[in-house]
Parts: sequence; structure tokens; C-alpha cells
Amino acid sequence: MNHLSAPIRLYSGPLSMFGAKVQIAALEKGLDFELVMVPFDMQRLYQPKHPEVLRINPRQQVPVLVHGALELFDSTQIFEYLEELQPEPGLWPAGAAAKARARLLEHQSDEVYFPPIVRLMSLQDQPQDPVAVAAREASALFYLKMDGLLANRDYLGGAYSFADIAFYMAQLFGERMGAAMDGRTPRLLAWRERLSRRPAVREVAGAMAAYLQSQGRPLPGFLAAMLPSPPLAPADRA
Repeated sequence: MNHLSAPIRLYSGPLSMFGAKVQIAALEKGLDFELVMVPFDMQRLYQPKHPEVLRINPRQQVPVLVHGALELFDSTQIFEYLEELQPEPGLWPAGAAAKARARLLEHQSDEVYFPPIVRLMSLQDQPQDPVAVAAREASALFYLKMDGLLANRDYLGGAYSFADIAFYMAQLFGERMGAAMDGRTPRLLAWRERLSRRPAVREVAGAMAAYLQSQGRPLPGFLAAMLPSPPLAPADRA
């Protein structure tokens, strides 16, 4: 079978921020792919590990992408492949400098913004712990920086890009962990609402919201708004 005609398979998890990034990008590009959700629950997390994830990724984490003989892991590396595979619509801005800035923003979302959010995950019942306070302060400073980027543009890198997808998903987790945005960053709040209206984002974030609701977990307002409306009872339809 020709490599390019082989099916694309993406391994992710119901609460994988990094898997969600790739899934949104693939949907934005209109790619035909099979989504495989690996075993996950709130107590055991990703145990037992999916055998394909174990085989392909030395870090034993999703996302993993298989396309014929090609096997990739790491959300950024997977995205870069999808960008080459399906150049239109492009999810990096045009021009070397703009593209480099957008790539740096995507990297900062993962490696600068998100580590303090990870620290908050183990301190949900200790919001006044100095580590938790410092993590929220770091997040607030990052929000102000991102808000400044939006002074004369709708998206972080100018055109809508993978940088927006990356920070949207990271901030979704930040919001859940108590690092909420507020009125100090009105442009960033409007940016989040803008992204939340995109069909690809709604599909992926909405599925995540539904999973969290099924586990009895609280949802930030913007995420709860993505849940499907319950069907009307007969009396309500009359």
C-alpha cells in the first residue's frame, strides 16, 4: 500500500491536552483519520497502557500517530507532519519570522505556561499553599503577556494557527485547576470565546466536557457551554 493512501490512526485519551491539540488540527485540516481513545479512568489514569502506545513511544504517553509505516509521538512533531501532509488550510502563519514566532508561542504554551498548571493539579485542596499561589501568579503574568499580543490582532500569531490551538487547550486545563482568566485580560477572554466557536474546537473540547461531566467533575463556564443541550421533554415541546 502506498504510504499516503494508508489510513491515519491517532491514539489519544479523553483528557489528553496534547492529544486534543493534534485532534483539533487534524479536524481543521479536514483530514480523514481514526481516533483511538486509550483506556483511562480518574483513579488508575492510563493504566493499563495501550500496547501500541507502549510500543511506539518510549515515554508511554499519548498522542501517538500511525500512518502506514510511519509512527510518531509528541504533539508538536505530529502536527508538523500533518502540516506537511495537508498544507491547506495552513496552521502556521506565512513568512519565516511570523512562523518562527508562532512556533515559539506554541512551545511556550507547553513548556512555560503549563508546568505551573501541573503543579496546581496536586494542590486542588490546598489553594493557599505557597506553591499553588506562585503557580497562579505565574499564570496571571502569562495571561497578561498573551493579552498584549492581541492588541491589534484576533489571534496570537496574527493568523489563526497551531499556537492558538495549543494555548487554548493548555488554558482550558489552567482554568480547571484554578488559574482562571479575569477582567484584567479582556482581549484574551474574547480570543477564547472566538476559538470556542470554531467547530473543530467545539467538537474536541465538547467531548472533553462531556467526559468530565460523566465523572462528576466541575466545569468552567465556557466549557460547560459546549455540552449538548438535553432533549426537550414532551411537555416542553408543546
